[in-house]
Amino acid sequence: MAQNRLIYLPLGGAGEIGMNCYVYGYGPEGAERLILVDTGVTFPNMDSSPGVNLIMADMAWLTARLDRIEAIFITHAHEDHVGAIGILHGRLPLPVFARPFTAQIARLKLEEQGRDPAIVTEVAPFPEMTEAGPFRVGFVPVAHSIPESSALVIDTPAGRIVHTGDFKLDESPLVGEAHNPAIWREIAKAGVKALVCDSTNIFSPKPGRSESTLVKPIAQLIRKRQGLVVATTFASNVARLKTLAQAGVDAGRSVLVLGRAMRRMIDVAQATGVLTDFPPTVDLDDAGDIPRGSLMILVTGSQGERRAGSAQLANGKYNGITLREGDMFLFSSKTIPGNEISVGRIENAFSEMGVDVVDDNDGLYHVSGHANRPDLEAMHRLLAPQILIPMHGEHRHLREHARLGTASGIASVIAPNGTMVDLAGNAPRVVDQIETGRSYLDGSVLIGAMDGIVRDRIRMALNGQAIVTLILDEDDEPLGGVRVETIGLPDPAGANHSLAELIEEGIEYQLTRAKDSILTSDDALEELIRRAVRKISQELIGKRPETRVLIDRLVAG
Repeated sequence: MAQNRLIYLPLGGAGEIGMNCYVYGYGPEGAERLILVDTGVTFPNMDSSPGVNLIMADMAWLTARLDRIEAIFITHAHEDHVGAIGILHGRLPLPVFARPFTAQIARLKLEEQGRDPAIVTEVAPFPEMTEAGPFRVGFVPVAHSIPESSALVIDTPAGRIVHTGDFKLDESPLVGEAHNPAIWREIAKAGVKALVCDSTNIFSPKPGRSESTLVKPIAQLIRKRQGLVVATTFASNVARLKTLAQAGVDAGRSVLVLGRAMRRMIDVAQATGVLTDFPPTVDLDDAGDIPRGSLMILVTGSQGERRAGSAQLANGKYNGITLREGDMFLFSSKTIPGNEISVGRIENAFSEMGVDVVDDNDGLYHVSGHANRPDLEAMHRLLAPQILIPMHGEHRHLREHARLGTASGIASVIAPNGTMVDLAGNAPRVVDQIETGRSYLDGSVLIGAMDGIVRDRIRMALNGQAIVTLILDEDDEPLGGVRVETIGLPDPAGANHSLAELIEEGIEYQLTRAKDSILTSDDALEELIRRAVRKISQELIGKRPETRVLIDRLVAG
């Protein structure tokens, strides 16, 4: 009889921050029953994925084993955990389980993609457990930067796994549930086989701070200002939105909330009962009658997103509102690595307007939603796991977190995306490496990262493009000359003719020298023209453009 395995397999979120997607399995090798934890997205950039809307983990490994997957469990409603649920559910038509606030966000995402929102089941918090094949899964309330975040207790025949999701040790988070050590001590009584743990802030040496510490300093900052005050944070950080709004009210200002994503999060939080005392706000139509020194506006775009409110204000105007000298813009957020250029561009645009930009460099106006190093150590002590698997972090975060576990006597393993780990024994054992990739939502179409579409887009952006049209008569002779169109390419300096004209001349010369065997073969002729275009362009402007050749042959009779 085959020995049962208890496997952990990250498809996204391990070795990177974002795109969280984790698989757990139990059973004989190759026949394990599986559950999926989170289906998140990450966001594109113009360097590596121009034109792409969203990026998510490649589901090929899962779709090949669809008949073995029991369910999907969503820890919380951040985009990097739930953002792909609507897009991927056509390929993974499975039941989804989440707590009410997260469930409502998941339903909205399913509806946006034309999927049935009824497949989402709301669950109560631990100690209630949900049966899924050989697994029993409970949602344990944790503090984070979005309401109703949960760690998962995953009970299996081989032992108990705790999957922390994103968490912090905040005992007064203002919105959402506080950290409760008593619950964790109760969970630990049964013994914890493996702790799969958030690693984001492993390099932050001081204990994390509470959300409740922010209202007073932000209110003091606002009171000092004479002009309009605008603040941004993550749209999903309902607690921070409440903090900012309360600080604005405490400073004697009316508060206006702008941005569809921000309003939707507040509306869902209120509808599901997790937000009951949001400070009063004003409508956009009424804001024009309020003196600038008596108004505070909350907008989206803390990460420099091009279409969000922050970027539009930096470009000049947003919903009829403009910023001017003496106004203040507050980033109550941390810039995610990779977004520094986008955020810096907005900050400089505001500076040119005379707007004072305040960010979190002094640590007064933002607290992280993730556990710092001392908090991670506290969680290790609370649960006393046999095995530690760091997740949710770049490779350096995973490595440092594993070192911390090892130093405390916990068997630890570094398991980046694609690393399958068997947890059934007394120590973690890497048993396989799965080829993992990414899928892109490109417009309304889901494509593979290796399909070549984005690669071709990057090549065109870097090298420009030349389109060559050639018509041949029935004797394989060029008819009417060669036509060349160039896109994204400069004309040669000091030349009397355009680049397109010079390429046309060069191709026509090559055609006069071409053998009949080349002129009668479309493939050979395309290759001849492509080589000619790239050679001529390289000599004239130092570029080798992506070249498309269109050949049309006239047929006698």
